[in-house]
Amino acid sequence: MKYRFLGRSGLKVSALSFGSWVTFGDQIDEDIAYNCMKEAYDAGVNFFDNAEAYSEGQSEKMMGSIIKKAGWKRSDLVLSTKIFWGGSGPNDAGLSYKHIMEGTNAALQRMKTDYVDLIFCHRPDKYTPIEETVWAMNQVIQQGKAFYWGTSEWSTEQIREAYHIAKANNLRPPLMEQPQYNMFHRDRVEKEYARLYDEIGLGTTIWSPLASGLLTGKYNDGVPDDSRLSLDKYKWLRENLLETESGKRKLEKVEKLAKVSDEAGLTMPELALAWCLKNKNVSTVITGASKPEQVKQNMKAIDKVDYITGDIMEKIDEILDNKPEEEQNFRP
Repeated sequence: MKYRFLGRSGLKVSALSFGSWVTFGDQIDEDIAYNCMKEAYDAGVNFFDNAEAYSEGQSEKMMGSIIKKAGWKRSDLVLSTKIFWGGSGPNDAGLSYKHIMEGTNAALQRMKTDYVDLIFCHRPDKYTPIEETVWAMNQVIQQGKAFYWGTSEWSTEQIREAYHIAKANNLRPPLMEQPQYNMFHRDRVEKEYARLYDEIGLGTTIWSPLASGLLTGKYNDGVPDDSRLSLDKYKWLRENLLETESGKRKLEKVEKLAKVSDEAGLTMPELALAWCLKNKNVSTVITGASKPEQVKQNMKAIDKVDYITGDIMEKIDEILDNKPEEEQNFRP
């Protein structure tokens, strides 16, 4: 395993990490989840990602139980959770001071830990002033319930505003963003956040590197019975990925990418993960799995980044046809 600094912080996270979205509590039971996490841990993964919204809190409970069962040293782990969707009550969602404080306490209880290393604002909250959220996150850190905080799917303007509010008031600023990033979803990481990497030292913990499984190639011939897309709960995702015109065009590109992966000596998952790892502004790539064998396969990508040569990258970009335009230089 290789480890990267989380942006400009002094914290190192494994370049490949493990997240519980969709799988824990929805697809797999605790025994399989334990084996998946152990496979990741044994491969050198130290960052495990979660959220209060995942399986309505069951995901956090499972992860906490697994860590206790495994007996892993807490200081060897980097744990995260995300706050936004905590329940159905009028104050159980969003980024108000109240919900951030209560949601954090509830998440820690479910995970059976005194603190998380990272805590994210799971989405921007149009109804709560960013200043209120900044003060609440600072309080969480002051109380020792988290060490660093960040955002997920926030715009550049929102991140920059939060950062400068924190700096102006001598508070802890957001240090990381958790955006979706994969071959089909590039603009935000490669273009929108471009100036933030140097300006504020933004780190990124990217999710959905396999585009919800699309980039594994397993949906080229339909939906396997054991896939997340076979679940009624994720019918919306299945329709969006496979039944829209956009989804069908992506499937056509996946078939072409499969030929490139063969040429490079990579499996499709290895190609997709190594492609994400090749971006120097990606601090860690969050992987997911419903079987230990998938975790083992995903971990191999850490040694395959150099397989994506300049020629291979050109072929990938030609197939994808979605590379963000670089900022134009008008100076002579």
